[in-house]
Amino acid sequence: MNTEASQTAAPAATPQARVLGFWMCTALVVGNIIGIGIFVMPAALAPFGLNAITAWAITVVGCLFLALTFANLARSYPHDDGPYAYTRRAFGEGTAFIAMWCYWVSTWVTNAVIAIGLVGYVSIFVPALNAEPWLKPLTALAFLWFFVVVNVFGARGAGWMQLSTTLLKLVPQAAIIVLGLWILFNQPAAYVAHLPTTPASLHAVIGASTIALFAMLGVECAAIPAGLVHDPAHTIPRATIVGTLIAASICVCISIVPMLLIPQAELAASNAPFADLIARYVGSGYGKVLAAFVVVSGLGALNGWTLIVGEVTQSFARHGNFPAGLGKVNRHAAPVRAFLLTGLVASIMMMMNYNESMASGFAFLSVVVTAANLPIYFTCSLGAFVLWRRGEIGQLDRRALSWALFALLAFIYCAFVSIGIGLQSLLWALGLGAMGIPVYLWSRRARQ
Repeated sequence: MNTEASQTAAPAATPQARVLGFWMCTALVVGNIIGIGIFVMPAALAPFGLNAITAWAITVVGCLFLALTFANLARSYPHDDGPYAYTRRAFGEGTAFIAMWCYWVSTWVTNAVIAIGLVGYVSIFVPALNAEPWLKPLTALAFLWFFVVVNVFGARGAGWMQLSTTLLKLVPQAAIIVLGLWILFNQPAAYVAHLPTTPASLHAVIGASTIALFAMLGVECAAIPAGLVHDPAHTIPRATIVGTLIAASICVCISIVPMLLIPQAELAASNAPFADLIARYVGSGYGKVLAAFVVVSGLGALNGWTLIVGEVTQSFARHGNFPAGLGKVNRHAAPVRAFLLTGLVASIMMMMNYNESMASGFAFLSVVVTAANLPIYFTCSLGAFVLWRRGEIGQLDRRALSWALFALLAFIYCAFVSIGIGLQSLLWALGLGAMGIPVYLWSRRARQ
């Protein structure tokens, strides 16, 4: 590794702040991937029919290439503070800022929509929330700010909460898989009774792949809080790969089971495909039980993404692109001002779009967030290949060549998925990037 490259990364957190171990990092990856959106994913993929299976195969392989790329970058630069520093090494500060700016916006947009989705499920247990129109947005704000407070008290507490909620949210996923296996062995004919009729096509595969990637967003989450991770050179790579494999296995299984057991038109129109599946084969009385686990899943995702958006904000401040005050930490090593800022902008976004989000929140999320995440996937995958070509990652041996190949394949996968996003979504990503340009120019002028 050359000296100049070594000097481009800002210092990460102090060793005393490295409180996230392997299981917490793995829970961060799994918990952030498996949020509320996964509970409506079978319905979103239903119009694509059996093309969704091909799309999932492509998505799993592509996300594994991305995970391996992030793992290699973390192993090569254990003292860097995540994707911002990786991109900065490869392409310079301007590219790193724009890519991470898009990612930063996507994270607090995600938090706003998760909070809204949570309230919808909580209202099943607290019908009084439907009595007045202001009660639901107020409750959503309470959820959002509760996890701001949790994270203000440090990453260790947030990490333990993430680990516990991740374990709980796996219960309904396991139940769906067990139900699918039980039906397979006891009623195998059910799997061919309602086969989707959508013909196979490349267009459908690409479209389904884009939606499937939305379900898998979060493979990078172990690398984001790199400065808080104990032994990052080993912990982040292992947690990234293990977390991605666990999440991918769960997502594929629980998407395919309803697709084969529920008629295609009925599944596409369903607002709660898992509840409909359980009602069809077990009984309708289990709806509230499932809703309870959906709430737990949403709570875990909101906690994890709050931690991530705080760390991204702090990373910006460390690199001099946000005011230095946003990088300051309290006695729990938590960037309080960063959490407060992101909580505020998420609150404003949520209150301005609450009615629209209730009707089309997840559609809006899949359009904006997937497009906004792609720049950091592009820059890190291509950046890893560029750093390898420069001789900064490994030597010309078989292992280094394999890492470079993984990075190149991850980049090709991102390009493939971009085709399915469509012009409107790509314009959203460009618009988000353009919004960050004045901030970047201001930061450069302030440092001069």
